[in-house]
Amino acid sequence: MSTSETARYVRLRVDVVLEIDGPAELSEAAEARIDSDEFMPEEERVQARAVAREDSAEALAHLVEPFDLIRDVPGIEMVQASWSTEEVVYDPDALEWDLGEEDGDAEDGEDGDDDRA
Repeated sequence: MSTSETARYVRLRVDVVLEIDGPAELSEAAEARIDSDEFMPEEERVQARAVAREDSAEALAHLVEPFDLIRDVPGIEMVQASWSTEEVVYDPDALEWDLGEEDGDAEDGEDGDDDRA
């Protein structure tokens, strides 16, 4: 069987840094999403609402859906997804935020072409 005939699994990693400039609006949207979740038990819903009001990162986690990234991509099926949010100190000039976009380097040599020692 050729490679094109067998299933191949690809891990897509996406890092996004967002500035929360409307925490009240974010919390309201998260609470609306929580309220509309027909599968969430009421006890969990009450706790989720409280956390979303206090923590913007948690509010955002209720609004992000990884499937939305690939919903219209032909020829794929999502088999697993996970995501997390956390508040961070953002300094665009710090080395840790340099994602290598300008020179096209893959992170940690994942493309197999990185022969740096």
